[in-house]
Amino acid sequence: MTMHEKYIQRCIQLAKNGLGTTYPNPLVGSVIVHNNKVIGEGWHYQSGQPHAEVNAISAVKDTTLLKHATIYVSLEPCSHYGKTPPCSDLIIAKGIKKVVIGTIDPFAKVSGAGIQKLINSGCDVVVGVLEKECQELNKRFLTFHNNKRPYIILKWAETTNGFIAPGIKDKREPVWITNEQSRQLVHKWRAEEQAILVGRTTVIKDNPSLTTRDWPGQHPIRIVIDRSGQVPENSTVLNNKTPTIIITSEENKNNNTDLTTYETVHTKNNTVEEICSILHQHNIQSVIIEGGQHTINSFISKNLWDEARIFMGNITFDAGIKAPTIQAKLIAEKQIMNDTLKIYRND
Repeated sequence: MTMHEKYIQRCIQLAKNGLGTTYPNPLVGSVIVHNNKVIGEGWHYQSGQPHAEVNAISAVKDTTLLKHATIYVSLEPCSHYGKTPPCSDLIIAKGIKKVVIGTIDPFAKVSGAGIQKLINSGCDVVVGVLEKECQELNKRFLTFHNNKRPYIILKWAETTNGFIAPGIKDKREPVWITNEQSRQLVHKWRAEEQAILVGRTTVIKDNPSLTTRDWPGQHPIRIVIDRSGQVPENSTVLNNKTPTIIITSEENKNNNTDLTTYETVHTKNNTVEEICSILHQHNIQSVIIEGGQHTINSFISKNLWDEARIFMGNITFDAGIKAPTIQAKLIAEKQIMNDTLKIYRND
């Protein structure tokens, strides 16, 4: 690993601290180095707060060293005024002449402009260090801006004999296939992603809350597909306690509240595409599809998914609803007590 790669790797490590709190902004980390010694580092905490470069520069105790230092940043410094001033302007103002960047920002207001501004001011700029790793860090942000849809994560649990749910249920609540540690991990994921989506059948049968009850963090935006308005009014997802979007075929715009919004889809064959467009319009960069077999298969059939996280619990059902199947690249596998978690990537 080269010196540049070493410090960009540290930028990536720092940036991950912001997972789940920076939306709609990307994850960014920054390190400032003088004579092979780190003199300042930081990451972006939350939208509206200072960016990674600002926090790194603020952490430098002896600012006279900045003119002889190198700043490393995982994503191209911004060049426009948003909620905060341009980071490229700050780098120039502080006299930092060497800038090493992991990857270019795809956001239209930045894309290449920050780099050009730095070069025009006389900075020595290196771009593309650990580029794939920096792009992986911001797979949600990149998918949103490049593909005009959120990064889509499929998630389900299945029994050892391939069932996602039992055939018959006695109560309107979930039947757990996985153990408590696996379920806690799912709540951690919910805190990291911007939204969670289920279909009406899951709501009718399980009455889920779709929140982060077992993990600290912000609740995801709840998305429910209920084309024909069959979800009972006493369902937890309609309690107006956290932002919720109901996808329907009916015109229900007058039913909107401060926290619950109704959005209409107009076609049957392209429902998944319309949903992706609606989520993009709501600036949602990532979504966990945690619905039942029909909902998950609707995304698989359209090849509109990026990642699948599949648990296999250590139980069997005599009969029930078959789990979805996918053809994809296995990128990770681990044991969580007596459960097996497999993660796939749709390349």
